[in-house]
Amino acid sequence: MKNIVLIGFMGTGKTTIGRLLASRLGRPFVDCDKKVEYEIGMTIREIFERYGEAYFREKEKDMIAKLSRYNNAVIATGGGVVLSNENMRRLKRNGVIITLTASVETILERTGRRNTRPLLLNIFDREQIVNRLLSERGELYQKADFSIDTNSNSPQHVVTEIMIFLRQAGYLRGRG
Repeated sequence: MKNIVLIGFMGTGKTTIGRLLASRLGRPFVDCDKKVEYEIGMTIREIFERYGEAYFREKEKDMIAKLSRYNNAVIATGGGVVLSNENMRRLKRNGVIITLTASVETILERTGRRNTRPLLLNIFDREQIVNRLLSERGELYQKADFSIDTNSNSPQHVVTEIMIFLRQAGYLRGRG
């Protein structure tokens, strides 16, 4: 059975939706960023601070190579996973790609709750940074098999909509 891969900008709900979806489907949930943190023994923020973004992207690419070999999992990726064509090819080979979206305002509100996002540490330019990154990545997120807005929909509603898509597209049968 194919993996269900959640992509999207930081703060769009990939981890929250991923956990709920995996639970509802009885599948394992895997958070790519958490796996990288565990393997390196540092938080993403610490990795960025000590080694830089390029190092993190290489470690992320290595992890995607491993995760793309999984079967029947729900995988939440980091927001920048789309920056690598190789990552996306690997994930697509054995997965259904679903983009979660949200408005800039929602992203700022959600990512402002904790100061753990290395690309948003400058508190004065956060909105400008989010807008720039979204414009750089927007087309890449649109290459997904399905996209859903998480702004005003409850996580349970988003999961239900994803399941409807998966069933209608023939990825799910029966269950859920």
